[in-house]
Amino acid sequence: MPAFPPPPAPDRRAVRSRARLLAILALPALCLLCAAAAFATKDPAGPYKKLDVFSHVLSLIENNYVEPVDESRLIYGAIDGMVRTLDPHTNFMDPRSYAGLKVETDGEYGGVGLELANKGDDVIVISPLQDTPAARAGIMSGDRMIEVDGVSTHGLREPDVTRALNGPPGTRCVVKTLRDGWSEPKTFSMVRDVIRIVSVDEKLFDKRLGYVRIKSFQDRTDAYLKRSLEVLRAQGGGELKGLVLDLRQNPGGLLDQAVRVADRFMEGGVIVTTKGRGGRHVEVERAHTKETEPDYPMVVLVDGGTASASEIVAGALQDSGRAAVLGTQTFGKGSVQTVIELEDGSGLKLTIARYYTPSGRSIQEKGITPDLVVKGLSEDESMREKSLPGHFKGEDDKADKKPEGAPDKDKPAAVASATQPGDPGDDPQLKAALETLRNWQNFRAQKAARTGTP
Repeated sequence: MPAFPPPPAPDRRAVRSRARLLAILALPALCLLCAAAAFATKDPAGPYKKLDVFSHVLSLIENNYVEPVDESRLIYGAIDGMVRTLDPHTNFMDPRSYAGLKVETDGEYGGVGLELANKGDDVIVISPLQDTPAARAGIMSGDRMIEVDGVSTHGLREPDVTRALNGPPGTRCVVKTLRDGWSEPKTFSMVRDVIRIVSVDEKLFDKRLGYVRIKSFQDRTDAYLKRSLEVLRAQGGGELKGLVLDLRQNPGGLLDQAVRVADRFMEGGVIVTTKGRGGRHVEVERAHTKETEPDYPMVVLVDGGTASASEIVAGALQDSGRAAVLGTQTFGKGSVQTVIELEDGSGLKLTIARYYTPSGRSIQEKGITPDLVVKGLSEDESMREKSLPGHFKGEDDKADKKPEGAPDKDKPAAVASATQPGDPGDDPQLKAALETLRNWQNFRAQKAARTGTP
């Protein structure tokens, strides 16, 4: 299979020396690694004995393969093959890929602006980032990647395809994708740009209702959110009468930033609990009263692209009763990853725990069920965690606790609609969210009648 040519190394000055967490601190992962080492000590005839076989095969290839081989590529390929036997969110990154990840996490890189995920041997578009070459070209959520610069993406891992898409700004990238309903793939030609992820946008409606969209949880997301809320308050004469927090098509990111965002709207209580193997290594993140926003009415918008860290925020605000959740069922990624930097500059993104909402719900495979179900204009219902090969199975429904005020599992949530003139004409979910804020007291009364809670 053809290999992508390695892109130029990123500016090392822009790469932070420390690994950025994508989920939780690395301590639980180190505990697991220590436990594995202890197991190996107790059982010297265990799986590590197979390393002799690996060494033998590596020697045979080096000495007898018909052409000279790159030993580093062979070893990295072997590690990648081992990691592929785990869940779809655990990945091995060679030094170049890992350096690129750190640049992306800091919020600026050269590329086309696509969030991707593996689905079997295919790579699927989770979402194009707003105002990027990919979004302007017309690539959409759910598109299946076929080729990048003439090289087939079939069988490749998401980090490999992302690395091929990224590169120096000003260079051309040609992508071929296939969409449901198309008879054949289409080709998109794009010029790579500097992708600066200012992860928060804001807008004011009715001179008093705020709208904030968080695209992903990057290094400075909470600071951007604070600034956006200050801008909206200034535009609204000093206070807000309600807020729409849009987490649609938000694939997640840094857990510490997701916790800070939820904390900004909660005066106290649990935000998220993470549990490692066998329920050990429990970490509990709690809200604080400092810099908490006023208790204005609040609606959180979600859809099938709301995943991971963004599901943590939606679940915390729903379980605490701080906000109503509106939209469609979320992605259902209830696992926690940490990134561990290895000795040679490569990196391992390893799934180390499951997370639970404040009421004890694990949303793995299931996602967050909205209080108000409102369909968007278009959404790929097949793109969910449960559709990814090798994903973790969700926990028993009997172990779930229904949060106070959440819809019963035995009956569907209410289906809302809104057609008030003057709202965004192309976004039925945003229209419904604004209508809910305008009629907040009626919504609360209807919810109380439906759920039997005040």
